[in-house]
Amino acid sequence: MTITLIILGAAVGAPARFAIDQYIRRYTTKPYGVFVVNILGSFLLGLTYGSSEQVEDLLAIGFAGAFTTWSTFMLDIYLAYELKRYKEAAANLTLSLGFGLLAAWFGLQLA
Repeated sequence: MTITLIILGAAVGAPARFAIDQYIRRYTTKPYGVFVVNILGSFLLGLTYGSSEQVEDLLAIGFAGAFTTWSTFMLDIYLAYELKRYKEAAANLTLSLGFGLLAAWFGLQLA
């Protein structure tokens, strides 16, 4: 049952990330889509922390695992640095970590 829940969560999480990112990219070339999904995923992880095993498998591991993206986040920062957009790279890093921690904390408080 665990694997099934993880697969179901991931099957929804990955397309949701793609849809949100593509929607936001219509309006900007900045990596705001990745920022949004990573913050929402951090909140969801905090919200589901300590839940039942089934909820953690479906939402935390499956959905949030496929929804959030560390690798794209790192690539966005690297590319901004390579393009000499140092302020953009620093802002992305700082805001993502700061708001991600805040979102996780807020989710934990609500749980």
